[in-house]
Formats: sequence, structure tokens, C-alpha cells
Amino acid sequence: MKLNFIYIIKKLLPRCTAADAHGNPVRRRGGGEGTRKPSQVFNRHYWSARELVVLGVFSAAAKLSTLLVALVGGGMNPVSLLAKNLIFTTLLVVMLYKVRKPGTLALFVLVNMLISMLLLGGSVTLLPAMLLAAGCAEAAMACSGGMRKPWAPVLGVAVYDLTSKVFSLGVSWLFMRESPALLYVIVPIVVIGYVGSLCGLFSGVRAVRELRHAGIVRN
Repeated sequence: MKLNFIYIIKKLLPRCTAADAHGNPVRRRGGGEGTRKPSQVFNRHYWSARELVVLGVFSAAAKLSTLLVALVGGGMNPVSLLAKNLIFTTLLVVMLYKVRKPGTLALFVLVNMLISMLLLGGSVTLLPAMLLAAGCAEAAMACSGGMRKPWAPVLGVAVYDLTSKVFSLGVSWLFMRESPALLYVIVPIVVIGYVGSLCGLFSGVRAVRELRHAGIVRN
């Protein structure tokens, strides 16, 4: 009698599928409904682990290469300034073609500035200016049609290089306005660095073409 009652209850009640913590149905072993692919589970993450690793590697490579150029070049001379900005801009262009998502440039700048502050004694006053420059670059790429446009990464890096140099001069003027003679010394240094950044745009595009032929940059 008891077994018959349990059998009747099972027939009357609808069959329920298992659900995860978010209420989404999950397939039971051997069942056919409630299927969720692993790619659908992890789609809630904006950057994948591979993209974050690429971003971190390029950030470390950019900072390490500029540091080595400064050490080999013997300090603040025009050749080392040109080489530092050229290498940095080239790596930034390649990284944006490798990880083409909005916000990548801002995250790259944040990681780079944190490395500068924690390991190299960089000034914390430049962090807001650099983040503002990255925001201007992200806005320029968004207004041009998004990161999927072929020229969007180059446009973003060009806007970032220009605005970062202008904002850094503004921060320098804010702290040196009582002694403008020091500011006159900084202006040529920034101009030479910007020339190196312009050269880095062309070398970055050239590097992306070669990496695309090699299959490293696919999009």
C-alpha cells in the first residue's frame, strides 16, 4: 500500500530539473534537458584569463624595456627618450590589437602606473592624469565606431599619447608654477618623447602586420 502511494505521487507531480546557485537549469547525468555549456557559464567574466595574462605580460614588458633603455642609454638623453617612447607605444599598439575590448587601455595604464609607483618610485600625482588620458582615448575609440574597427587601436594610442603628454605638462606646471624656469626644461623632454611615440605608432602597425602573418594576432 505504501509503495503504491509513492508511485501515485511520483506520477502526479511534475519532474523538476536541478538548478545552480543562480537558478539556471543544469543537466543531470544521463538527462537531456537543462543543458548549459561551459562557455555559457564563464561568459559573465569580461576579460578571460588568457587576455589578462596577455595584458600583464605586455605591461611588464613595456616597463622592463623602458627601464633597460634608460639604464643602457645613460639617463635622460634624446636617444633614450625616443627609444623608450617608441618601444612603449609599439607594445601598446600590439597589445590593443591582441585584446580588442573596451577598457583594455585603461586597465593597461592602471597596471603600468601601479608598477611604476610600487617598484620604480613613480609619482602618484601622475596617476589621475594618466587615467584621464586613457579615458579620453577610450572615448575616441568608442566615437570612431568601437574597438572592432581596423584603425581603432591606433587612434586610441595616438589620442592617449597626446593627451598624456599634455596632462603631464599640466601636472608639472601645477607643481612648478612658482619656478617656471624648471618647466621650460621639461617641455623639450616631453616633445622629444612625443616624437618617439609618433614613430612607435608606425612601428606598432608594422609589428601587427608581421604578427598577423605569423598567426599570433588573428583579428
